[in-house]
Amino acid sequence: MINHVQHFHGLPAFTFPQFTHSAGLPAADTVAWRLEMETRYSGQGSGVYWERFLATAPAEDVRALIIGFPWYCEYGVGVMTEEIVEAGPRLVNLEALFLGDIISEQSELSWMEQSDVAPVLEACPQLRELSVRGSDGLEFTPVRHESLRTLRFECGGLPAEVVRGVLASDLPALEHLELWLGDEYYGCDTTLEDLRPLLEGTRFPTLRHLGIQNSYFQDEIAAAVAHAPVVARLESLSLSLGALGDAGAEALLNGQPLTHLRSLDLHHHFLSDAMMLRVWEALEPVGVRVDLSEREEVDDEDDEDDEDGGRYIAVAE
Repeated sequence: MINHVQHFHGLPAFTFPQFTHSAGLPAADTVAWRLEMETRYSGQGSGVYWERFLATAPAEDVRALIIGFPWYCEYGVGVMTEEIVEAGPRLVNLEALFLGDIISEQSELSWMEQSDVAPVLEACPQLRELSVRGSDGLEFTPVRHESLRTLRFECGGLPAEVVRGVLASDLPALEHLELWLGDEYYGCDTTLEDLRPLLEGTRFPTLRHLGIQNSYFQDEIAAAVAHAPVVARLESLSLSLGALGDAGAEALLNGQPLTHLRSLDLHHHFLSDAMMLRVWEALEPVGVRVDLSEREEVDDEDDEDDEDGGRYIAVAE
């Protein structure tokens, strides 16, 4: 389940009003501003709403920005991305941007239109955090950015070209990377080979958290991670939201030590009771916080032709 962002970049989310006046609004640098029009056909164009926000906030004091519904459905995020790029010289203190705070009641994840989001980084050199939800039309042109510390992609189907673009980028300050791979049916053609430069530790020297999540081939990912050089310098690791089973957990336990981690997130998994106990006994007593919540039941377990054994990922459509 994907929910609306309640806090972002350490700030509470606050929706900029579409119709009311600006009296009583919080100081611009104390909240993460959500721009979300209440209705598509309100008689007030999104351009007017955006310009009123920039003038009212004021723009130069905004630290965090959340773009929500229905910008994507009304015009496509490419238009909004262009607006942010154009406003870059005014958003001089923008540290965090979330593109696509949209939930399933508003739009299925696979329908959320995106575009090339790299120009936002070029327009906002001070940006420290970028989160993107949705992958229809998503691109990521390789870019150099000195300040970015957190990069997240919440997708039901992450294209390999996006992964390659990220891994070809020069992000010397990147500490936190999350990749939700998703379902082949919804556009995921990312493979372990695409992830290899990341796992080998040749990219992003300051990386401390890695999430490779929401994948049908989570067992194969776990097996690769078990011997991946990048793990030795991580503080936290997430293989959550996917179809992780006993084989993947076994590979993790038989691979390199994970006892240096502060946390290992495996929530939404298909582990047996015995395997859950083994993982817990190997890591919790030495101080690793292990999230084994949301154990799922195998669907259609009698279907012998089901390649994934009836397992499913948390977020697809």
